[in-house]
Amino acid sequence: MDNCKHVNITLNGDKKEVPSDLTVFGLLEFLKIQHQRVAVELNMEIVKKDQYAATAIKDGDNLEVVSFMGGGRFSSELGVK
Repeated sequence: MDNCKHVNITLNGDKKEVPSDLTVFGLLEFLKIQHQRVAVELNMEIVKKDQYAATAIKDGDNLEVVSFMGGGRFSSELGVK
C-alpha cells in the first residue's frame, strides 16, 4: 500500500487493511458500497445510519456489513475481499 497510515480490521470475517481515519461512511465509500442499502454492525453493535459519518473505524475493529435484497432477504456477500 502507499505511504498513508492504515489499520487492520475484520470485515465480514476477512482480515482487511484500510486507510486510517475512516468513519463507517468513509469505509463504505472506500469499498464502493452504497450506504443506503446496507446495515453495519461494529464490534457486535448495530450502527445507526445517522451515525455512519460520526463513527470512527479503529485498528482491530470487527465489522459486519449486510446488504438488503428484494423479498426481505439479505446478503453479506458484498464482494469485499
